[in-house]
Amino acid sequence: MSIFQVEGGTRLKGTFEPQGAKNEALQVLSAVLLTKEEVTIRNLPNIRDINNLIKILEELGVKVKKSGEHTYSFKADEVNIEMLYSPSFFKLATKLRGSILIVGPLLARFGIGIIPSPGGDKIGRRRLDVHVQGLTSLGADFEYEPDNKVYAFKSNGRLKGTYMLLDEASVTGTANIVMAATLAKGKTVIYNAASEPYVQQLCRMLNSMGAKISGIGSNLLTINGVEELHGTTHEVLPDMIEVGSIIGLAAITASDITIKGVEEEHLGIIPKSFEKIGVNVEFTEEGLHIPVHEHYQIKKFVDGSIMNISDGIWPALTPDLISVFLVTAIQAKGSVLIHQKMFESRLFFVDKLIDMGAQIILCDPHRATVIGINREYNLRATTMSSPDIRAGVALLIAAMSANGTSTIHNIEQIDRGYEKIEERLNKIGARIKRISIT
Repeated sequence: MSIFQVEGGTRLKGTFEPQGAKNEALQVLSAVLLTKEEVTIRNLPNIRDINNLIKILEELGVKVKKSGEHTYSFKADEVNIEMLYSPSFFKLATKLRGSILIVGPLLARFGIGIIPSPGGDKIGRRRLDVHVQGLTSLGADFEYEPDNKVYAFKSNGRLKGTYMLLDEASVTGTANIVMAATLAKGKTVIYNAASEPYVQQLCRMLNSMGAKISGIGSNLLTINGVEELHGTTHEVLPDMIEVGSIIGLAAITASDITIKGVEEEHLGIIPKSFEKIGVNVEFTEEGLHIPVHEHYQIKKFVDGSIMNISDGIWPALTPDLISVFLVTAIQAKGSVLIHQKMFESRLFFVDKLIDMGAQIILCDPHRATVIGINREYNLRATTMSSPDIRAGVALLIAAMSANGTSTIHNIEQIDRGYEKIEERLNKIGARIKRISIT
């Protein structure tokens, strides 16, 4: 185990290079199971969740070759389905919620997909009903074993295309169904499909492998099944969640940071949402530039009422950035209501921020009001623990803006989503130490 010791109160300056998108990487990695041919993926982030999924693929017999720090090649020509029943597979799969994404490809190609109840952040109830709904609509039989918490899908013969309306525009649910439908017989039409950039990237990759998917970027996807898919090369986009995290960090620490290689079209409403709390960015040839914000003021609605920042399905603001927006608003002028609609446990880290001197009222599990302190004083250093990936990086941002040295425990959660974050931030002026403890 390790902790972060964070010496706060310093301004950062320089160029930050974002990692590849974690959520996209989980999907495209799972898609390598759909073909016997070699698939090369570039810009994979070197983080715990991605490394665990690569281990799962290796456990199933996928040949993995690393040809660069962030480039891997995969060949799933000798997949061992029997390993789905092995204790070692179960141990790996329960560590990672993204492990559910291998079910669709395995079911489509081999007629079976088994997964134990996947792990991941404890941020409230995260149902798998959409996965079940979609895969059974394609003709799979489903059984849940409550004693072992195992989800088992089986198909007698090739899956069959169909029309379906998803109960929820689930990102991972849509990805799983799309991957399964690429090899199904006939046409599959998915209404209320998720349209996040991650899903768009997955669909483009599948099309480059020979799939026939139309409607990419919309909530209506049409997939005409093919007999087989072939190899391809794919590059993962920069992680928009990390980009948003750095925007918030730059604002609250009054830093001057350029995020390399970021394009506006891949960030959706994120820059406009930051404008609502007074944080402005500019796009240059080099990437996204966040100038020094000595002060920034939260806007109000036209009628003068308090601003509301809330999450939603794409193209609305991603829920993964709500924690960052909340922390960023601490040093703003004005007040804002932060509304985390999608998960009921993601705001419970605010007690630590209040201990540090933030003025926050936790209204209920989904809503918190932040009364900005407008740099009248800095937050106080403290000792805290990371409850999940996104709250963990939000606490890191708060610590970097505080006076004194803070200690953050359970940083393994941060490592699940952010690659060597302390090393990359230290290059532009941060003072973060990773210390191993026993």
